[in-house]
Amino acid sequence: MNLDGKVLLITGGTGSFGNAVAKRFLKTSIKEIRILSRDEKKQDDMRKLYNDSKLKFYIGDVRDYNSIVGAFKGVDYVFSAAALKQVPSCEFYPIEAMKTNVVGSDNVITACVENHVKKAIFLSTDKAAYPINAMGITKALMEKNVVARSRQLLPQDTVLCLTRYGNVMASRGSVIPLFLDQIKAGKPITITNPDMTRFMMTLDDAVDLVLYAFEHGEQGDLFVQKAPAATIETLADAVLELTGSKVGKSYIGTRHGEKLFEVLVTSEEMARAENLPGFFCIKADNRDLNYDKFISEGKTLFDMESQYTSHNTERLDIEGMKKQLLRLDLFQ
Repeated sequence: MNLDGKVLLITGGTGSFGNAVAKRFLKTSIKEIRILSRDEKKQDDMRKLYNDSKLKFYIGDVRDYNSIVGAFKGVDYVFSAAALKQVPSCEFYPIEAMKTNVVGSDNVITACVENHVKKAIFLSTDKAAYPINAMGITKALMEKNVVARSRQLLPQDTVLCLTRYGNVMASRGSVIPLFLDQIKAGKPITITNPDMTRFMMTLDDAVDLVLYAFEHGEQGDLFVQKAPAATIETLADAVLELTGSKVGKSYIGTRHGEKLFEVLVTSEEMARAENLPGFFCIKADNRDLNYDKFISEGKTLFDMESQYTSHNTERLDIEGMKKQLLRLDLFQ
């Protein structure tokens, strides 16, 4: 991706993903990185941390179109990362999740199109595939709306793409920092269901996925990065071994809205997915409403035996999980 002289805007840019992008892109010839968020304290912390004139900050809430549209003027590319993403919190406040994850992302699309942004990548989650919780349902609707809006755009309009990824290790609010805080406090680390599996990715992996979408994405494409998975118990054991802690484990049961395993590509999507080295690309279903012509051609979009889940991907053992954890700054 050639960033020479380009302007990038990140919604929700003070989060873990925005910081990972800033660390990587401030070293390039990019002209400007705009951070759009509603938290001035986090913006001030980020401003002081990087102390770089390429970094510009805009206060705004994606729920309020008028508060964000000005930040998109002169922008070449957008990473849309603003979201409510804590599963239990969204279970208790589903309308709030809808306002940010659905209405907010739609406002971002409109701001991109109105300001002639070249390409926008919207970040989604494995919880959007066969969703059972409010967070996943709102992200699934966000995905559907991105694809629906992409169908309405002209060739010269903004290209809208999606990325969907699993558990991002050590991201803000995730379980690994919680484990480390519990160990530091001398408390047992809390495990929900020891057999629960989750995909394991680093923030750098998440950035790589978004960059791949920028390089290769066409209108309405959804990209998934192939990733290993581990049980929560394996993750906990790996953290305990790497820290040398003897605090032990406490089993607390599954929380509101949690699945036993996550799906990154559904059976229906797998039937039309492109299997690429390291990635899947799910092309938008651009059929019209005249379904009879597709039936007469003998085409099908279903393969119920095939889906890509955290139960059937590469499974990490404790040593493999420790190698993944050692990729994080937290364990250096």
